[in-house]
Amino acid sequence: MLTLLGLAWRNLRSAALRTGLNSFALSLGFVMIIFGQGLLEGVNRQAERMAVDYDVGGGQFWQENYDPYDYSTLIRAHAPVPAGFQPLIERGEAVPILVVPGTVRSAVGLMPVVLKGIVPGQQVVKIPSAGLDSGNGLLPVVVGLRMAQMLGVSAGDTVQIQLQGPEAQTVEVKGRVAAVMRTPVTTVDEGQLWLPLDRLAELAGLAGQATLLTVRPGYPRNKLPAAPGWIFQSPAVLLSDLRQMIGTKTVGQSVFFVVLFLLALLAIFDTQVFSIFRRRREIGTLVALGMTRGQVVVLFTLEGALYGVLAALLGAVYGLPLFVYLNRHGISFPGGSSWGFALEERMYPVYSSGLVIGTTLLVLIAAAFVAWLPARRIARLKPTDALRGRWG
Repeated sequence: MLTLLGLAWRNLRSAALRTGLNSFALSLGFVMIIFGQGLLEGVNRQAERMAVDYDVGGGQFWQENYDPYDYSTLIRAHAPVPAGFQPLIERGEAVPILVVPGTVRSAVGLMPVVLKGIVPGQQVVKIPSAGLDSGNGLLPVVVGLRMAQMLGVSAGDTVQIQLQGPEAQTVEVKGRVAAVMRTPVTTVDEGQLWLPLDRLAELAGLAGQATLLTVRPGYPRNKLPAAPGWIFQSPAVLLSDLRQMIGTKTVGQSVFFVVLFLLALLAIFDTQVFSIFRRRREIGTLVALGMTRGQVVVLFTLEGALYGVLAALLGAVYGLPLFVYLNRHGISFPGGSSWGFALEERMYPVYSSGLVIGTTLLVLIAAAFVAWLPARRIARLKPTDALRGRWG
């Protein structure tokens, strides 16, 4: 085997230009696959982290009537906070959120919204609720940047809020935008206003009630108290839609990298076909001198595998510095939320050892396989025909 490997390496060195071009083409596919998969893994982790920080937390208890996709359920999706959660709320391990339907009027016009009450200053999620404890006679409101743009408001502006109060009476109150939060998580931004929990509960006649109970990230599931009439939604369940969306986009984004890789493999296949055709007299001579047909097939297969080795080494020369730089400084993606899920404007690819090793093995195996495909015919070649330059 060592003899065959040395012979294969000598053959590649004798065709230095062709070897260099094929190795470089294959290295591009090698580097692009690692780059693309690392970027997608970084996007996945960042999107999940943002969702956990701003919305999901360590899981949520939903009041049994609550359906975030059905606006009509909000009018009845509330209940008194279970007594077992009071200690967690007091320690800052959980936060109650009241969700009621309403409308808001601004300079832009009238718009239906979801009003969400949260405890001012809580630390369970990253909603900037500290601004909700300001008191100047007006109801303090926190809105996301996208919602602020939809309403045409900024910090300090006033809006008119309507909601259903006690005994189904319409309550109208004037609010002041205390803060505009910049968050990539649309589920806490678009179509909703954040208000102080006690003020919203008072206006809606729902004192002491909530729609959601969000637990801080990392809180042990087995330490959560029982909550009859409430349904626990784990982070895995709450993130399932996000993961499915990312998975769909991953397939689409991977097509380009797969096509590039296949084109590089096609170049190796064509090179091996041409090489076998051009070297048929050499093959006949090797067989006539005692080399078996199987060994000749192994020789050409090793040449293809060496293309993979050279591609991996060449890719490491210019790919490794690129990956280190991107991992430290990230990639700027202005308007990253246009992907359909929470992303910051700078993404940091994640390159795991499993990704690098797995891609390297893939390149080696694929290169050897496409080299073996045209070499199979050598096994049926007669030495006399090869010496005459014929394939039989």
